Amino acid sequence: MYLILFWSIITIGIIIERALYLYGSSINKDVFLATMQKCILAGDVAKAVKMCSAANAPLARIVQAGLVKVNRSDEEVQAAMDEAALREIPKIAKRTGFLALLANLAMLSGLLGTVSGLITSFGAVSGESVDPSQKARILAEGISEAMNCTAFGLIIAIIGLIGYAVLNGKTQTLEDDINEASVQVLNLVVNNRQKVNLGGVAHAA
Repeated sequence: MYLILFWSIITIGIIIERALYLYGSSINKDVFLATMQKCILAGDVAKAVKMCSAANAPLARIVQAGLVKVNRSDEEVQAAMDEAALREIPKIAKRTGFLALLANLAMLSGLLGTVSGLITSFGAVSGESVDPSQKARILAEGISEAMNCTAFGLIIAIIGLIGYAVLNGKTQTLEDDINEASVQVLNLVVNNRQKVNLGGVAHAA
């Protein structure tokens, strides 16, 4: 039971930490892209850079990395965004995968506790010194304790798997938003270079 409690503390801790990070890192992709499009088409990339800084989200930081290089070649803009993505995406997926492992460990620990408890219970009632009238009670109490291990382990496993499913889905959504938004912003920059105020961009960077 103490081992399962240890797994439960780690599982709940990871779920809380990841949920705070992932949901705190979310921004409305459609609104963000509409704002970037408006600024770029108006030639005010400096304003777009400042808005990315204010957003403080992985998506915004990746786009900002490309926008501050807008006075360079298309390849350099793409490279800057790719480099930023390589920094940000691992942070998004960090530790979430451990939840599936912890769920399995909790379940297996519960089963191990059950087997161990049953072995102990049957061993206790098999001794000749045990009063025959008490054997049924001792065995029932031992089995009850053993089943509690399984129940506790399964509860933690269920919590871990639900947390993994929800957080992994959120992680995938953020990564998809990053891929879509970075490509759209890059295309906007490439197709509207003649409108970009390079001096303002240099000042904002």
